[in-house]
Amino acid sequence: MRNILPFLAALVIVGALGSGCASTETKLGRGFSNMTEFARLGEMRYEVEQTGLFDQPGGHYATGFIRGLSKSFARTGVGVYEVVTAPFPPYDPVFTGYLSPNPKYPDAYRPDLIDDSLFATDTNMGFSGGDIAPYVPGSRFKIFNTH
Repeated sequence: MRNILPFLAALVIVGALGSGCASTETKLGRGFSNMTEFARLGEMRYEVEQTGLFDQPGGHYATGFIRGLSKSFARTGVGVYEVVTAPFPPYDPVFTGYLSPNPKYPDAYRPDLIDDSLFATDTNMGFSGGDIAPYVPGSRFKIFNTH
């Protein structure tokens, strides 16, 4: 047991030094974004919207809910996999036949920057536009909607 700990430490160091940095950051960031799917509920809202619009308007929202739940679990699992394997190649997105590499949002909602002084561009007035409550489903009210 004593001899395996230095071997594992050396293996981790060699893996970290041999893997590079730029692609690791992308993979790790994509993994964290996918892991937080249940906090965002983007797949769930997207699938309910698409089922309601195209499968049978006026019904079967439960089908969209189940599809969204399934894709949310899959996206969370892919996120955990990408976070754990971030230092090791390959760095390309996995499981792209079923999920898109980037987080999914309903077609009726386009995410924007949070209304915060960090992203504020108007220094003369002291405030600028952005989502007021972007994490609240259905919140689309914006100050100074210019696009």
